[in-house]
Amino acid sequence: MNHNKMKPLLLAALLTLPLPAVLAADVPAPQQVAAAPLRDLLAPILAGDHRSDANKARDQWRHPVETLEFLGVEPGMSVVEIWPGGGWYTEVLGPLLNTNGRYIAAGSDPNGASATTLAGIQRFKDKLAAKPELYAKAELTGFGPKALDFVPAGSVDRVLTFRNVHNWMGAGWAEDAFKAMFKALKPGGVLGIVEHRASKANPQDPKAKSGYVREDYVIKLATDAGFKLVALSEVNSNPRDTKDYAEGVWTLPPTLTLKDKDREKYLAIGESDRMTLRFVKPAN
Repeated sequence: MNHNKMKPLLLAALLTLPLPAVLAADVPAPQQVAAAPLRDLLAPILAGDHRSDANKARDQWRHPVETLEFLGVEPGMSVVEIWPGGGWYTEVLGPLLNTNGRYIAAGSDPNGASATTLAGIQRFKDKLAAKPELYAKAELTGFGPKALDFVPAGSVDRVLTFRNVHNWMGAGWAEDAFKAMFKALKPGGVLGIVEHRASKANPQDPKAKSGYVREDYVIKLATDAGFKLVALSEVNSNPRDTKDYAEGVWTLPPTLTLKDKDREKYLAIGESDRMTLRFVKPAN
């Protein structure tokens, strides 16, 4: 058989086929590449040597994977952490968003701050500078009663804050803090709150001197600012926390303010019982 004569015949036969059939024969169908689950992305970060053993030991109490999944954090988002403190969650969020997304640390407002606060701000800056491969894109801003426009209005996907509401209550500007966080978020953006949870049996101290805040009180602060409650999670709950300590929540680890007094008792209780709340800024 003359194979050269067969080529025009084969071409003619192909041209008589409907165009989609020809393409299907010659071009593989496009494959959808699924994004890696958040927990898979976080696993190497949580195991990284940039985290101290002490910080890793707290994963059992702070549940970073489950908490961030619940709050809908994903690569590519712009995420603000309000008052990151020593940077426990910075060590998780910074690397996650460093190559795909934005991590914005809204720390204490340096303007008019005390020497102690300024020293804490510098320690945080030094922490980021020590690991540019993890935090090169991290952005810093200040958040406080005189620094409420900490990012442009409607510019971020997530605002997260961990165990800070009682501080704002103690200083008398919690309502302003929630309004500022509402303003910062895009419509449809999420506010994530983790806070020490007070007993429902006791009235709320408006100054939250114990460090504990009633869950319904936090919900009212948020909804009064315009947020809608979407969901509650028990991922950070601790039923062993009796919440009746003379020195407040700081009696428990990691602070252990009583030092060696009843140390084993409080270590056995573990860290505080915490609410975990997800709010949304309505689109309209």
